[in-house]
Amino acid sequence: MGEQKNRMLAGDWYISDDPDLTADIERRIALCAAYNANGGAALGDRPAILAELLGSVGKDVRIRPPFHCDFGTYVSIGDRTFVNVNGVFLDVAPITIGSDVQIGPNVQLLTATHELDTERRRAGWEKGLPITIGDNVWLGGGVIVCPGVTIGENTVVGAGTVVTRDLPAGVLAVGNPARVVRTLG
Repeated sequence: MGEQKNRMLAGDWYISDDPDLTADIERRIALCAAYNANGGAALGDRPAILAELLGSVGKDVRIRPPFHCDFGTYVSIGDRTFVNVNGVFLDVAPITIGSDVQIGPNVQLLTATHELDTERRRAGWEKGLPITIGDNVWLGGGVIVCPGVTIGENTVVGAGTVVTRDLPAGVLAVGNPARVVRTLG
């Protein structure tokens, strides 16, 4: 494993377009293209493709194509989770999704964060902060979850919400940035 990949996996700043990461990116491109292919044999192959693409996939996981990720190997999904169309999981750091999670269309889980310093940003420096989604969470359509966020179990996040900070278990959160509007249950 090369220096940039080691730095990325350690959560340190790394150069995102370093050739050290190219093989993993090429692997992801091929697997996502196969998964997202329409009709034919690809339909029956989708569970096998997911198993190869993602770090771990629970039982009865359903992901509607198209689906996109950075690497895939840093995504773990629990049993009976559903991801609607246009899921974007940028997994330069771990993305852990619990069981019985419902993810609406056009949801983005973004672990990558970039430099504020213009010269370092232009040079391609970034790092990743993990995202954790608890069991039985519902993310409405168009939700964006930012780097380093944890969402507690049984929480509902309304459509179009931008989650920039951790959300506790059992709440309804909406808005940009997300704010808790009430406790559930």
